[in-house]
Amino acid sequence: MGLDEFFVTGEPLIYAGMVAITLVSGAIIFLLTYFKKWKWLWREWLTTVDHKRIGIMYILSALAMLFRAGSDALMMRTQLAFPDMNFLNAQHYNEIFTTHGTIMIFFMAMPFLIGLMNIVVPQQIGARDFAFPYLNALSFWSFFFGAMLFNVSFVIGGAPDAGWTSYTPLAGDIMSQGPGQNFYLLALQLSGIGTLATGINLMVTILKMRAPGMTLFKMPIFTWSTFITMFIIVFAFPILTIALALMTIDRIFGSHFFTLAGEGLPMMWANLFWMWGHPEVYIVILPAFGIFSEVIATFARKRLFGYTVMVWSIILIAGLSFLVWVHHFFTMGAGAFVNSIFSVTTMAIAIPTGVKIFNWLATLYKSRIRTTTAMMWALAFIPSFTIGGITGVMLGMAAADYQFHNSYFLIAHFHYVLIAGTVFGCFAGLVYWYPKMFGHKLNERIGKWAFWLFVIGFHICFLPQYFLGLDGMPRRVFHIVPEWFNLNVISTIGAFGMGLGFAVFVYNIYYSYRYSEREQTGDPWDGRTLEWATPTPVPEYNFAVVPHVKEHDAYWDMKQKGETIYDESKVEPIHMPNSTGQPFIMSAIMFFASFALVFEWIWLAVAGLVTILVTMGIRSFDYDEGRHIDVEEIKQTERSARGL
Repeated sequence: MGLDEFFVTGEPLIYAGMVAITLVSGAIIFLLTYFKKWKWLWREWLTTVDHKRIGIMYILSALAMLFRAGSDALMMRTQLAFPDMNFLNAQHYNEIFTTHGTIMIFFMAMPFLIGLMNIVVPQQIGARDFAFPYLNALSFWSFFFGAMLFNVSFVIGGAPDAGWTSYTPLAGDIMSQGPGQNFYLLALQLSGIGTLATGINLMVTILKMRAPGMTLFKMPIFTWSTFITMFIIVFAFPILTIALALMTIDRIFGSHFFTLAGEGLPMMWANLFWMWGHPEVYIVILPAFGIFSEVIATFARKRLFGYTVMVWSIILIAGLSFLVWVHHFFTMGAGAFVNSIFSVTTMAIAIPTGVKIFNWLATLYKSRIRTTTAMMWALAFIPSFTIGGITGVMLGMAAADYQFHNSYFLIAHFHYVLIAGTVFGCFAGLVYWYPKMFGHKLNERIGKWAFWLFVIGFHICFLPQYFLGLDGMPRRVFHIVPEWFNLNVISTIGAFGMGLGFAVFVYNIYYSYRYSEREQTGDPWDGRTLEWATPTPVPEYNFAVVPHVKEHDAYWDMKQKGETIYDESKVEPIHMPNSTGQPFIMSAIMFFASFALVFEWIWLAVAGLVTILVTMGIRSFDYDEGRHIDVEEIKQTERSARGL
């Protein structure tokens, strides 16, 4: 293999990307060296097992991926703005829409939400860390190196081009030659290890580490949504893991699971993918529902209306999410009976979702709303998501789906669901819990500018796409006909408005770091749940004294009764885990082994696998039992943090 085959050549945009990667990497190395921060980076971040730091790394990675996938989206919209546009050629366009969808789902939405879960859930339930801190670190680094493996494909080897769903036989080794599709398979497999491990870790954490008195139906609604989401992950992700493994064996070792030849079943890939894929939609939407519930209750200054009904609706949605996957291919010819069954289950899942909408509205009814930036994201979510939900029911009608399928009507629908639901939720959660992470609020004035630019741009971008779809514009085309020009150029203007909104949001992070007043109380929003009972900055151990919970809104109840969590007379030594570099090293080895397998360098991949097994063996005989923080150190930390 020559260098011209190893590196992607011939595309000016790719050359620009290579230059940007080189300059940014060089700048980071220079700054770390100049300010002598290499030891700090290793000690404080690369080897940490602190759930709060791991959560921050998840969120920073997700924001970087949002920039990358958002850039892909702007390139697509530029190509589609005018008839016969030649900004991208057909091959590059295929690669762009493939990487856009894959990154947004796997490397932006999920890690953003998992990052918020990492930071918030242990504090909400009165725990001092995850049940398995080491596994939590390993989960992050396997995700991170999976994301890096996928992103390196656009400069080395070539990006995948079979769509984010990678349907066979298009994604097979005959129709998608070269390493691009292998990058997709191995990157998703590597990051999926971390996601599945996080599912198990958070389930155990919530079940076994809640504060005394916190029964399941006294848990905050965000913790409930996280708990149910972890169940979906544990049951859905093994399906994807198996499907990815089978296609990898098809492509690299010549088997026939999904091929046209050798009695393979290409349609089986679509079934396996969507048996994971539709539960995945709820993996990225249910935690956002939990975020909106927390934000609305806090800024409406009321207990969440219908808490118990909200919990059961989450459970019902999770169960039904495994019974609707065929609606993604009503047109494959399964027959009227099969389509009717899945049409009914698809429409049924709208019922518990609609219940949640009315519960949020009832919480807002006659409340004294504070229109903070986080609350504005939550308020914008309700009508925007409802539009996406209603059009989802339209798509769930099997007969009508023959008109809507693979058109821009579908594109508009799932962006109205995933952006209005997941992305709005991520922004709301980040703004809401930002003071708990970094010790200061984001600037409200700049935050509202970012909100309006993004939300208005969102509707300008995607509302016209419903009408384009009804007019017959199919998805995944890189040229448009003149009849579709007007609505496409409007859509492109909206997309750049969203990009501007995101840029203002990122600028707000910088501005607030420089100029915002530092947080002193630990409870800037007059919160209702236990995370607001911790001081800011949050100590490594979260709670000096484990709280005793009596009501659903535990911290709000304590404030109303004049009770305090911190009592110096009850402080005892706290056991905490030690930092370790093993998860980082193990995941880096998995990265290099996966990279070798992408290019079918089998012996190098086998060597990497053996090394991974050796590191696991070393871990198995590592009897590090952590350390204890003594009482005086705890008291000194608490006095300093609380201004006592």
